[in-house]
Amino acid sequence: MIKIGILGDIGSGKSYVAKQFGFPVFDADHEVGKLYKRNKKIFFKLKKVLPEYIYSFPINKSEVSNAILANDNNLNKIVKIVHFEIRKKMILFLKKNRKKKIIILDIPLLLENKINNKEDILIFVKSKKIEISKRLKRRKNFNYKLFNKFKKIQFPLDYKKKKSHFIIKNDFTKNSIKNGIKDILNKIK
Repeated sequence: MIKIGILGDIGSGKSYVAKQFGFPVFDADHEVGKLYKRNKKIFFKLKKVLPEYIYSFPINKSEVSNAILANDNNLNKIVKIVHFEIRKKMILFLKKNRKKKIIILDIPLLLENKINNKEDILIFVKSKKIEISKRLKRRKNFNYKLFNKFKKIQFPLDYKKKKSHFIIKNDFTKNSIKNGIKDILNKIK
C-alpha cells in the first residue's frame, strides 16, 4: 500500500486535493467533528481538563474555540486528548483499506505529530496567500485569532515544502489539480 500524506497551509485546499485522488481518504478534521458529536469518553476527558469551557454534549465547537483562545496551554490539552483517539481511528482506517493500492492521509498535523513513515509520499499543496485569505474569510465562523493559534503549533511551510516529494499548485481550478495528480500518480505507480 502506498500512503500519500497531504501537507500545506490552513485553507490551501488540502482536503479538496485529497478527495481528487480518487482513493480512500482519512480526513482527520472530519473524524474530530465526529468525535465531538458522538464520543462521550472524549467529552468527559475534555470536561475534566477544561471544566470552565466544556459544558455540553455533543461538544460545541464554540466551547472548544473559547478554551483555545483563553489560554495557549488549552490547545495542547485538547490536542493531547483528541489526537490519541484520531491516531486509533487512523489505524482502523489503514487496516480496513490494507488491500488498497493507495490511500490518502489528510491530517493537518501529520509531520508535527510524527504520524507519517519514511516511505510515505508527501505532497505539498501550494496556494497563493491572497486566495487562501479569501477562502478563509468565506468560512463560516472564521476566527483570525484561532487561526493564528493553530499556525503556532504547525511547522513552517518552508519546512513542509522541503520534506515533500511533490508539490501541487492549487489555483482552485479542477483541471490544474487533476493534471497535477495525474503527473504524480504516473511517477509513483
